[in-house]
Amino acid sequence: MDLLDNVIQPYAWGSRTAIAELLGQPSPSASCQAELWMGAHPGAPSRVRRGSDVRTLLEAIRSAPERELGEAVARRFGQDLPFLLKVLAAETPLSLQTHPSLVQAREGYARENALGVPLNAPHRNYKDANHKPELICALTPFDALCGFRRADETLVLLDSLGVAALEPLLAPLRAEPDARGIARMFEALMTFPREQRGPLVDAVVSACAARAEQGSRFAGELRWAVRLGELYPGDPGVIGALLLNLVRLQPGEAIYLSAGNLHAYLRGVGVEIMANSDNVLRGGCTPKHVDVPELLRVLDFRCGPIALVPESSTDGVEFVYPTPTEEFRLSRIQLRPGVVSRPERRGPEILLCTSGAARLSVGGQALALPRGASVFVSAADGAWSLEGDGVVFRATSGV
Repeated sequence: MDLLDNVIQPYAWGSRTAIAELLGQPSPSASCQAELWMGAHPGAPSRVRRGSDVRTLLEAIRSAPERELGEAVARRFGQDLPFLLKVLAAETPLSLQTHPSLVQAREGYARENALGVPLNAPHRNYKDANHKPELICALTPFDALCGFRRADETLVLLDSLGVAALEPLLAPLRAEPDARGIARMFEALMTFPREQRGPLVDAVVSACAARAEQGSRFAGELRWAVRLGELYPGDPGVIGALLLNLVRLQPGEAIYLSAGNLHAYLRGVGVEIMANSDNVLRGGCTPKHVDVPELLRVLDFRCGPIALVPESSTDGVEFVYPTPTEEFRLSRIQLRPGVVSRPERRGPEILLCTSGAARLSVGGQALALPRGASVFVSAADGAWSLEGDGVVFRATSGV
């Protein structure tokens, strides 16, 4: 077992308090701290110390993949840890974005390589050949936009604004109030003449502000549109955000996002797990590159509400968030004094203590896990037990 030294990503939307306080560091931090990465992603791998040797977790796994990952995981995923665990701390909204399927990622990565697009080019869409399904579990109240709302409900919301200039965009949705209409409307929005975008977005934002004050049942969605309009004036993504479901998670609640789901995390702190990829296609509310044709190619326009992932437990201690994804499995271990958790091993694992403190015992050795500490347990480490008083998240493979 290895204590992890992890990379903090300083994206501009991050918090200056949440991750610093989790790690017991001075708060507020000197700069934004958006994501704490725990894993072996080549872009920011965790570091481990083994004796006098300090190396990245990526190097440790690739030096002995079957020992570190276990036979089943190594056979399925080769030399790669299949999941990436994060703490995400959003002070301001992330961009509207989606992630490709595995087939789309492989095709896109090969295509951009063949075109000679550098991996670090700002207009590059595919940084790797992997897909990126993801699950996020809230540590604080957490607001997100995710998935297209039912078409009839979106019509009610947009009609309530009374913006005549929206009518050309609404026409496809009126003709087909379903996923096809949503797709046609979104394409019309993303290809709207650039010189007309500013006045249209301004009119919609002003109407959202007025309607929210009148007590609309969509007041939350309207207020977030106003906020996005303040941050990204003239960006068609502000209107695109009004097509999505607004979800508020309470601590312990989780949502799962499959390929093609258009989403934006708005505010809050959560534990996020995903396939080991950094592929992002953006749809607006960002200064970064937006490739409209590729975005439209990978988006899933199915519409309807977003369901919470129902947690399950067989022992009242470990609560699993099931998903259909092979790459990862996330669970929350709720420790209390006098209770010892001895879960069945599932190959390589990362444990993260998010509150209280825990004590991990493996093969006669014990390791303290205070709040904010994380540890990698290799497949070769054998059975382990956990005790203490607090919450520990457990990331494993879904194999």
